[in-house]
Amino acid sequence: MRILIVEDETRIADFLQRGLRAEGHFPVVASDGESGLALALEGDFDLLLLDMMLPGIHGREICQQLRMNKINTPLIILSAMDSLDDVIAGLRMGADDYMTKPFSFEELLARVRSQERRQAQAATAALQASAITPAKFTAGDFTLDPKLRTVARDGQTIELTEREAELLALLMHHAGQPLSRNEIFHELWEAQGGASINVVDVYVGYLRRKLGAFGTSGKSVIRTVRGLGFIFRA
Repeated sequence: MRILIVEDETRIADFLQRGLRAEGHFPVVASDGESGLALALEGDFDLLLLDMMLPGIHGREICQQLRMNKINTPLIILSAMDSLDDVIAGLRMGADDYMTKPFSFEELLARVRSQERRQAQAATAALQASAITPAKFTAGDFTLDPKLRTVARDGQTIELTEREAELLALLMHHAGQPLSRNEIFHELWEAQGGASINVVDVYVGYLRRKLGAFGTSGKSVIRTVRGLGFIFRA
């Protein structure tokens, strides 16, 4: 795996880099918050090892920025902040695991392998799902291409973000059937952590504005059903 180590203590960073390289991984080290965030936002890593007390940008802000930007790379916090409140706060921010310093390399390696297994399982599940998931969704005169993240109507095409495309695919798949906020949140956000149910309303608003570019009211396509949630009616 390509692993980004964001750690300002040279001794620890070198120790991790040598150990992970010896295990066949490809570690990259960033020694401050700014460079760590910049590298992580590129999204070209399989795992992030993140210290909290960093010069420049605190590890907490890095974690929050990544999740806000939909960078879902697995992240393990390595921190001397060892209280239960610190651990809970780190996991709530979107971290996948939390280790307190000092730690043994053997334990870290076991947790790295655990994240590696999860990614392999997710990739297998995605391949299996692709065999039964349609390449495109069609409802009325709307056609969504999830892979290209575009929705088309009457020869006009609009680009979507990854999460907008996922939300529209879910609504179109259940066209004519209302989905509650809880159902939508469970499908698209709950597993990631760090988000509130209000994110559903935010992204429904994004979609409505974009679909409004087709010359029809986005609210008439994605309707709010009082007491039930949202429904796609083309």
